[in-house]
Amino acid sequence: MSFTDTIYALASGRGRAGVAIVRVSGPGAVASLEELTGKVAPDPRVASLRNVYRASRKTIIDQSLVIIFRAPESFTGEDVVELHLHGGPAILAAVMEELSGFPGHRPALPGEFTRRAFEHGKMDLTEAEGLGDLVNAETEAQATQALRQMQGELGRIYEGWRSALVSSLAHLEADIDFPDEDLPGGVAAAVAPKVALLKEEINSHLSDGHRGEKIREGLEVVILGRPNVGKSSLLNALARRDAAIVSEVAGTTRDIIEVPMDLAGFPVSIIDTAGLRLSENVIEREGVRRARDRAARADIRLFMTTADAPEIPDEFADLMKEGDYRLVNKTDLVSKRPKTKTAPRLFPLSVKEGEGLDDLLSALEADVTNRLDLSGAPALTRVRHRQALEECVVALDRFDASMEPELAAEDVRLAVRALGRITGRVDVEDVLDVIFGDFCIGK
Repeated sequence: MSFTDTIYALASGRGRAGVAIVRVSGPGAVASLEELTGKVAPDPRVASLRNVYRASRKTIIDQSLVIIFRAPESFTGEDVVELHLHGGPAILAAVMEELSGFPGHRPALPGEFTRRAFEHGKMDLTEAEGLGDLVNAETEAQATQALRQMQGELGRIYEGWRSALVSSLAHLEADIDFPDEDLPGGVAAAVAPKVALLKEEINSHLSDGHRGEKIREGLEVVILGRPNVGKSSLLNALARRDAAIVSEVAGTTRDIIEVPMDLAGFPVSIIDTAGLRLSENVIEREGVRRARDRAARADIRLFMTTADAPEIPDEFADLMKEGDYRLVNKTDLVSKRPKTKTAPRLFPLSVKEGEGLDDLLSALEADVTNRLDLSGAPALTRVRHRQALEECVVALDRFDASMEPELAAEDVRLAVRALGRITGRVDVEDVLDVIFGDFCIGK
């Protein structure tokens, strides 16, 4: 990707608005601002009111607040100009047309401003991903996690591990490549316990129950039960809208219905499924198969029965797992509370009357908050992070078993590269710096 071009794009939301921001970044950004306004550029980081003209200078497009951020103290690390315009479509179209006429200017590609920030060392890959997550966050928990990642909390963990391995690799390389130098005794042997400790930290980080990924993507809560027990009514009640068709006809729901929700600030998908029963109907059997499949993959299962038949049918009991919820609905239709086997997380309900829903919601909120706790160390948030860390651990396992110094060093080198791919920092110069810095070889 070339950085000799000057790029521009709308940096605020599309559509009519009181204010819209057009961002320009690159070597020609300041010059194009001076052409647009007919004045010398203002001082950096000082908001100035300027008329924005068409090239003919005969008509004004708009009055704009303009701000300049000089390289390298800008988001992209280049000269950046921001035009704070009135947000009418005609104004924006005219400004974009004028910018397109300047030499070396072109519309930015998707994500190109952030790509330039990464390439100029303004952020690592995890911080760039955090910025993307922050822009797309829909719940408080997603925004909190994304902000922590954008501020470098996750990247600092990975970079700390990478730096520690680079140091260990440098010591191993020194032992191999400079055997005649006067190096401290047992250099290579001292590396093993440090690598073992680091591997333990990485394994602990991996054993997080996919917490960070679930905060990004949302927990899945599946409602299960026989036909006509009230699953769709419960979905509508939790979603506070008619998301699913409710009917007295058994088997109305034959496919998966999924509704995203914000539960205690965390993203959750509530999933209604086909009624569970043995059937000869091909379509209904497929619905039951899909229900079983989603139940197996779900984070939380709500198994619903009714007050007149409160026990879970034997043929579907295998779907229940420890920590799941038992919901006994339609308690308004019986004179006494139903007798059921003692079970944790058992909730008598009348979805129709709204009874018991508050208790169920409170329990679900507490459960989700506990599962996706944000108070601890930042969790990995992407599959690519997990894959790279697992690759790193595999290489360190080989290091433990290696009897040859050269092979041991190569395994540590592979582990360093795996970690470096997460943040985007992979550089052999780091190893050389440690070798020649720590040991002063050739002095």
